[in-house]
Amino acid sequence: MSLASFLKSRLVPAELDQHINRIRKPIGSLGYDPWGYNNEAMKYGLSLTKQIYEKYFRVQAHGVENIPAEGPVLIIANHSGQLPIDGLLIGYALASREKDARIPRAMIERFFPTVPWLGNLLNEVGAVLGDPVNCAKMLANDEAVIVFPEGIRGSGKLYHDRYQLKRFGNGFMHLAMKYKAPIVPVGVVGCEETIPAIANIKPLAKALGIPYAPVAMPVVLPAKVHLNFGAPMYFDDLEIPEEQVTERVEKVKAEISRLIDKGLSERKKLF
Repeated sequence: MSLASFLKSRLVPAELDQHINRIRKPIGSLGYDPWGYNNEAMKYGLSLTKQIYEKYFRVQAHGVENIPAEGPVLIIANHSGQLPIDGLLIGYALASREKDARIPRAMIERFFPTVPWLGNLLNEVGAVLGDPVNCAKMLANDEAVIVFPEGIRGSGKLYHDRYQLKRFGNGFMHLAMKYKAPIVPVGVVGCEETIPAIANIKPLAKALGIPYAPVAMPVVLPAKVHLNFGAPMYFDDLEIPEEQVTERVEKVKAEISRLIDKGLSERKKLF
C-alpha cells in the first residue's frame, strides 16, 4: 500500500469517499477543474470539516434542502467572525446532505490567495477568488456559489456590532438576474462569537497589507452555530433601473435579517 493510500484509509472514511464520488464534478483527466478544484483534496477537507462541524461548533442546520439540486444558484449569507468559518460550515451543510448533495464554490477575499500555499489549498476545496468574472463563470457552469455581499465589512466587524448587517453590494443581484439563478438566503448565528474582536488596528493592517488587524483572543471559541436556509428567491432578468436592483437587494437583506433573528431565538446558550 502506498503512503497516499494508507493516509486516505486512515483519514477519509469509506462512506465519505463514496459520497464525494457520487457528486458529479466536471474535472479533467488530471483530477482538477479549471479553477483548481480537486476531488481527492475535497475528501480530506470534508473529513476534517466533519469534526469541526459536528464536534466543535455543533452546528444545527435548518432548510438546507431549500438549495436546488441542480443548476446555478447563489447562496447569500451574512458574514462574520474574522475568519471564513461561516463559508466552511455552509459548504459542509450542502456537501453532506443525504439527498442531492452538492459541492458549492465559495467566493473568497483577495487577501487569501496571496498567502503562500493557502491560495492553492483553498482552490482545491472549491474556493475561488471573489470577483464578478469568476462568479459569472461559476454560474454559467451551473455551480452553487456562496457569496457574502458584506465582504470584509462583515467579517471584520467588531463584537459590539454583531448581527448588524453592513451594506450589501448590488453585484450578486445583477448576476442572479443575468443567469436566472435563484437566491437562497442564509442566516448565520454563532460565528460572531468565535473570534470576538474589540478593535481594529487600521495602521497595522495597512502596513501588513491585510484587510484588518483585529484585537481579539488568539483562539477560535467553540460557539454553537445555527444555520437557517430560507426559501429560494427568484428575480426576473428584465432591464430595470439601478434603484430597483437595490430594492431587490434590500429584500434579500431583509430575509437574511429575519433568518438571523430566527437563529438568535433558537439559541439557548452561546457555547
